[in-house]
Amino acid sequence: MEDFYKTVLKEAQDEFTEKRSRFIGYCKPVKTEQEAVAFINEKRSIHWDATHNVYAYVLKEGNIQRYSDDSEPQGTAGVPTLDVIRKSGVVDCVVVVTRYFGGVLLGAGGLVRAYSHGARIALDAANIITMENCFCCSVSMSYNQYGKVSTLIPQSEGVIDESFFTDDVKIHFHIAKANLPVLQKKLKDATSGEIIPEILEEKFFIKP
Repeated sequence: MEDFYKTVLKEAQDEFTEKRSRFIGYCKPVKTEQEAVAFINEKRSIHWDATHNVYAYVLKEGNIQRYSDDSEPQGTAGVPTLDVIRKSGVVDCVVVVTRYFGGVLLGAGGLVRAYSHGARIALDAANIITMENCFCCSVSMSYNQYGKVSTLIPQSEGVIDESFFTDDVKIHFHIAKANLPVLQKKLKDATSGEIIPEILEEKFFIKP
């Protein structure tokens, strides 16, 4: 399993006007084709009166890539939109670029530039982020050891997710896979080998 991938943080939009044609770029993080298609259909429904609703999406699972020119000349809309996503290295996202024709023809080159720009500003608005594969871990300790352990985890670039205070203390945290050995050594040295993190699962988190 790869340890990093790029996606977008949130649903967002931006727009611009080119020779009186209005272009609205939309972007949303998605995990499945069903989610992507639902988003595309939602924008088609909202912009039923638009001249074109061009889309492209890329999914990490199965390396799925789809696009549509939506009756723009072949290769001038869907492919440029998809190319922007691919060149950004982003997966698990869908982009829709809606066009309201303004009466002035843009030509093939102008269309490519316009749809590329619409996709780019949509991605920028949605905030490109890096996801990192981390270990989700648990450690148990006495109350006397809590201060030391809760300091060592962030010092090793781990993130504390939850703390449970009962007869003893349990901390759930996540940490980049490469940083776990560093933390393990620090905990071993600080507690004479008493505290050893238990790995619960692997999960992707936003890389700081």
